[in-house]
Amino acid sequence: MLATPFNFVALVMVVSVVAGLLGSLLGLGGGLILIPILTLVLKVDIRYAVGASIVSVIATSSGAAAAYVRDGLANMRVAMFLELATTAGALTGALLAGVVGGRGLYLLFGAVMAYSALAMLRKLREQPTRATEANDALADRLGLHSSYFDEASGREVAYRVRRPLVGLGLMYVAGTVSGLLGIGSGALKVPAMDLAMGLPIKVSSATSNFMIGVTAAASAGIYFARGDIDPFIAGPVCVGVTLGAFAGSRFMTKLSSGWLRALFVVVLLWVAFEMLRKGVHG
Repeated sequence: MLATPFNFVALVMVVSVVAGLLGSLLGLGGGLILIPILTLVLKVDIRYAVGASIVSVIATSSGAAAAYVRDGLANMRVAMFLELATTAGALTGALLAGVVGGRGLYLLFGAVMAYSALAMLRKLREQPTRATEANDALADRLGLHSSYFDEASGREVAYRVRRPLVGLGLMYVAGTVSGLLGIGSGALKVPAMDLAMGLPIKVSSATSNFMIGVTAAASAGIYFARGDIDPFIAGPVCVGVTLGAFAGSRFMTKLSSGWLRALFVVVLLWVAFEMLRKGVHG
């Protein structure tokens, strides 16, 4: 820990602003940045770090989701459809977190991040999804297809959603990981929507931001009842992440899709390495 409580709170606040900024841009919820720094740098017990991250995920969603809905980036129909699975998964993960050891959490966290980074790396040079995908009967019936105006390219980008049932299954896994690790599970949600369902990376990130708050709220009560949420840590985290998320939502539409995907991959690879190292060496 730092020398004084004030220094600790101040540093946590600064880190949380950065985490909220990246989390809102990438749809990750901020936990990817917060948990490694809280545990590896500030020496916070991983269970308290996960509890604070759960709170930060709700804050990130609250700070960014409204702007993404207003700008037409978040696909509300897709979000509501997939939340059926992520909420159920979040409850499952929160219950499992009480019996999984701390070292196992580090290793699982690192493995999830490494997988997500490799999956996104394959699409690093691709352009935004085009509206030429094969028709999907269920997606057509649910009206999941949409479009958004991309400020970076100055044009309207239309897209068609595919394989919604595959996405539903992946979202249950993502929700379980969210409840287990205290992250927004955007590390799995974004690749699932981008790779499996055909949503553009910006839409995937914005829709993930909208969803993560609901997913985290489903498991936050279990963490609170178990005593894993420390107000001394969660308070400054919540304030900092909210400020960062609001700032990040202002920049999303101005970034190119390729740059956004590259940033996503770099963040995930760094976190995967750090957490796997901690899990192996203890």
